[in-house]
Amino acid sequence: MEIGDSRTVDDGRRRVLKTLANGGMALASGALHASKPLGETAASSDTGMLRRPVPSSGDSIAAVGLGTYESFDVVDAASSALEAVLARFVALGGELVDSSPMYGHSEAVIGELAARLGVRNRLFLATKVWTRGHAEGVRQMETSFSRLRTMRLELMQVHNLVDWRVHLPTLREWRNQGRIRHVGVTHYHASAYREVEAVLRAEKPDFLQINYSMAEREAEARLLPLAQDLGIAVIVNRPFAKASLFSQVRGQPLPAWAAEFDCASWAQFFLKFILAQPAVSCVIPATSKQPHLEDNLAAGRGRLPDARQRARMVETLART
Repeated sequence: MEIGDSRTVDDGRRRVLKTLANGGMALASGALHASKPLGETAASSDTGMLRRPVPSSGDSIAAVGLGTYESFDVVDAASSALEAVLARFVALGGELVDSSPMYGHSEAVIGELAARLGVRNRLFLATKVWTRGHAEGVRQMETSFSRLRTMRLELMQVHNLVDWRVHLPTLREWRNQGRIRHVGVTHYHASAYREVEAVLRAEKPDFLQINYSMAEREAEARLLPLAQDLGIAVIVNRPFAKASLFSQVRGQPLPAWAAEFDCASWAQFFLKFILAQPAVSCVIPATSKQPHLEDNLAAGRGRLPDARQRARMVETLART
């Protein structure tokens, strides 16, 4: 989900979510405090969540993660429902949680909730540096470590390529020191793709985070194939195109043939389209609502659409 997501939960989707809720209770009771390595492949044995490789390190990550833009920007984490959301995320096999200093209180909220739940070792924490200058970049990243209550991060990214020539050497130095596991760059708009492509070719970061959805498919032309060729893991942001996809299908029934790839909702329809791209490692819909979280995570289970089905999905959306 993204902020502004206007999904409505019909009777069929309520049944799906109830099934997910009942099926995950055993996991929620004890799995949160267990340590699970991030190097598993294929589907997780306990949750069925699809896993994708991180080529540069040999790690793997759960294919559906959690974005935190606006959704985790609350003043008092203790008074919010976000603790239950994060607990459910981990119990259902989620790992990658993405944040940024520009997301208000989100980093601090994630750090507090992860510590309270005892789930830090179950999370693949990703955040960003979003400033100019070496000294200011170091200061901002140290603040992120403090807010996230961790000594080591799985991924640090240069946000929207801001001053990337200055920050990438620092990130590589910190990776060599063991403070971060992976280095990445991000953007969210097709107008920046030419620069993103140049950075990927010249720098070969471990991760690229980019916008991609059924409504914003420009990355298919060059960036996704390039990332795959270079062995760069891809995180997808804006998977619902700022909720515009839900507006487009509002009032329309989900096609019955979506069941061919284990799809039970429009959210899963949009997310499975993305995950069927072999270059995509993880998609990070943001949400603060547990039913939407469960719906999103279900997209990482079961079958994915093949090329013929993806073409049919595109045709279906064009007719709505």
